[in-house]
Amino acid sequence: MAARKPVSLLKGEDNVAATWPDEPTRFAEDHIDPFLLWCVKKNASDINIQSDRQVYTEIYGTLYPATFRPLDAADMATFLSRIYGPEALARLASGTDLDLSYEIRPDRYTRIRFRVNITAVLSRGRDASQITLRVLPNEPPTMKDLNIEEDIINAWAPRQGVVVITGPTGSGKTTLLASGIRMLLERKHGCGKVVCYEAPIEFVYDAIKSPRSLISQTEIPRHLPDFARGVRNALRRKPNIILVGEARDRETISATIEASQTGHLVYTTTHTIGVANTIQRMISTFDSDERQERAYSLLETIRLIVTQGLVPKTTGGRIGVREWMRFPDDVRERLLGMEFTQWPSEIQRILPYYGQTMAKSAELVFEKGLIDRRHYLLLSSSTSSGG
Repeated sequence: MAARKPVSLLKGEDNVAATWPDEPTRFAEDHIDPFLLWCVKKNASDINIQSDRQVYTEIYGTLYPATFRPLDAADMATFLSRIYGPEALARLASGTDLDLSYEIRPDRYTRIRFRVNITAVLSRGRDASQITLRVLPNEPPTMKDLNIEEDIINAWAPRQGVVVITGPTGSGKTTLLASGIRMLLERKHGCGKVVCYEAPIEFVYDAIKSPRSLISQTEIPRHLPDFARGVRNALRRKPNIILVGEARDRETISATIEASQTGHLVYTTTHTIGVANTIQRMISTFDSDERQERAYSLLETIRLIVTQGLVPKTTGGRIGVREWMRFPDDVRERLLGMEFTQWPSEIQRILPYYGQTMAKSAELVFEKGLIDRRHYLLLSSSTSSGG
């Protein structure tokens, strides 16, 4: 009796371990989209394409081969050209990793979108590359889907000023921000004109019904070179709301402050952990001789800071745990009356009265049995120092 092929190499059978039944002997550009669509139909959350390896899909947390044979240099060049463009190899050779979005339109009503990272790697002693595609939902989740606290929802839409979403890489900042924008669009009277600058665009709002709103999304650096240029562009377009994907440098933070000072509502993200630490880090991007002036300008515009972390649930999957603080007039006046170097400790002291600490949020989900003790202790100590 002939030996059965390993299940991971079955070709064309209807199970998660089967490889693509239409796999060609050599990938051409017109094979790429049908292959990616097949991966999506198999419920892949991520697709990993690497030189000298089979393509691997991640399905419900487990990797499965999606091609029967490993990809060679010519196959990889085809994938790179189709997904990024002919200059991909030159960009990788210059020591740059590439972040972008990729989209397939199988028909006029359907969009399949991916967040893409392309990174140079070493394979078998020579330069090679890895493409990681994350399948994106067709529409952002609602705040209810994410179990966002009522206090955050109530403080989400001030008349003007800055709302900052913070957290480490992979903490769901973009998802939280997108759910908040969806909430604004779905309000009875809409939210006016919204302009978004993102790198890359992850969520789109085509399926969100909002007859009193107009939203446009610009991708950095595909459409404009950087976020600071995006904010300057926004001010010429008369928006009600501006979304800045990331405020990590002095130019973008300055532009964000200026936009909010001119009456706009601005949403942005930073890679910080904790409310007090966020203010401190944003101020520290400025030169010492202008730090005090910019600190007071920043404080005058801040309305809400939310820090989020994603931690494993005891039942599987992950849960968002958040620290947040509102900055009403009395808080801003109190802080403006002291040296900006004292703000972190004062914010940490008053935070429980105007929001909720990460330690308290962790305690609440731990008591419900949603996270284990180790993650509870990690979260409890993560922002307690305010820096």
